[in-house]
Amino acid sequence: MNKAVVICPGRGTYNKAELGYLARHFPDPALLARFDAQRQAAGQPLLAALDGADRFSLASHSRGDNASALIFAASLGDFMAIDRSMIDIVAVTGNSMGWYTALACGGALSPENGFRVANTMGTLMQQALIGGQLIHPFVGEDWRPDPARHRALCAIVDDIASRPGHALYRSIELGGMLVVAGNEAGLAAFEAAVEPTQGRFPMRLANHAAFHTPLMAPVAAQGREQLPVDLFRGPALPLIDGRGAIWWPGASDPAALRAYTLGTQVVETYDFTRAIHVAAREFAPDLFIVTGPGTTLGGAIAQSLILGGWRGMASKDDFRHRQEREPILAAMGMAEQRPLATGPARNG
Repeated sequence: MNKAVVICPGRGTYNKAELGYLARHFPDPALLARFDAQRQAAGQPLLAALDGADRFSLASHSRGDNASALIFAASLGDFMAIDRSMIDIVAVTGNSMGWYTALACGGALSPENGFRVANTMGTLMQQALIGGQLIHPFVGEDWRPDPARHRALCAIVDDIASRPGHALYRSIELGGMLVVAGNEAGLAAFEAAVEPTQGRFPMRLANHAAFHTPLMAPVAAQGREQLPVDLFRGPALPLIDGRGAIWWPGASDPAALRAYTLGTQVVETYDFTRAIHVAAREFAPDLFIVTGPGTTLGGAIAQSLILGGWRGMASKDDFRHRQEREPILAAMGMAEQRPLATGPARNG
């Protein structure tokens, strides 16, 4: 039996290729109907309709109030589809809004309450739409660590943030990528200050607000007003948060977990890289399983492992050779890797 850490993706992972993902993979139609009952009560488009649309719409499917719900459901469905007779799940973590999914996968929220948290926070983010986000790499296409480049980018962020009228923060440490967030003046100044690279960076993230920055304080406060502490409970599996802290079963206070979830992680940098380092070091998994939707988080996980020097890996080629010889990463959004988590009979 393989020991696995499960990793839940965040916003931006349900795209054109993922249309119909719930119809193809979600294992419990009755649970999906309960999610849609929440959406219907709030006057929101149903997941069944969004997922079953004839075509993908960036304006509709990537909105925070729709994307968060779609991604949560797809991720949780994949977690439920993991074959526990061949996979021993030793810990769960997530990237950004994937933390809400991780809470449900790890048992700190019921599936219905997890959906409520993800849907509520996604809706509040969309209603406020404060600031924006962009992403820029600090490693080359070979993924070799470049600490000096990372320090230089952080210095640019700090310099811009010191200017009057400019808000800019490190939002997410995402493997070899730095996600920055702020107001329009701050984002534009960063775009002007860095050298374009790889033909697409720096890249603005559509329909994304200034997640994981102090600008989100009003949204965090609204979330605490709408999501009471009795939704939360102690986890059944270890949870690794966006600081790299571990919430252990039997030793985690639900009120503290809620305070982190609806406070700290909303307004402070989300260090996904550190979460992966802790997952690798503390739990020594045989496999990292990335739930769907999408396939983009795999690169950030591999880069995080390289940045940590895990099992001697120092470059993209090192990771690729290791993955070809003995897979250490299983992305459930990829048809060829999904059976590593579900078994061949459940690849549907």
